[in-house]
Amino acid sequence: MIVDRTTVRILGIWISPGHDFYGRHGKGREHNGLVPMESVQCDAGRGIVDDRFYDHKPDYKGQMTLFDDTVASGLREALNLAEIDHSLFRRNVVTSGIDLNELIGRKFRLGEVILTGSEECSPCYWMDEAIAPGAHEWLKGRGGLRCRIVESGLLSVGDCQLEVLD
Repeated sequence: MIVDRTTVRILGIWISPGHDFYGRHGKGREHNGLVPMESVQCDAGRGIVDDRFYDHKPDYKGQMTLFDDTVASGLREALNLAEIDHSLFRRNVVTSGIDLNELIGRKFRLGEVILTGSEECSPCYWMDEAIAPGAHEWLKGRGGLRCRIVESGLLSVGDCQLEVLD
């Protein structure tokens, strides 16, 4: 359960110049790669500067995506994998120990940035290719969180405050 204010850890932040899977049904994946970042500028209503979803469309529900490391660890154990590279999930921000589903429909501050949790970032069938067979099914209901950026700010790797605002 998320309390109104707590310290969380951002383990990693990634951006990508292009889509590897999104909109690629029947076409095969692309290989745009992900760029690890120590910090990113998040622009209200637009997205993360230099990310593939920046200015994607007005009021886009996935201007930023979050994923929880606890889910990654559970998937690794469930599929008996030695390790999982967090970037394979193709989410922008990996946090530690937050039940992200509790933030759906909520307004919250993460570090300097104010977000609203739009919906679960549902996993797609590509997860079986990106991670391992069975990942797509296991991740259902645990795919992370799509967010809209309400107030701009800088988001950085490391400890920060998570504050639920409503």
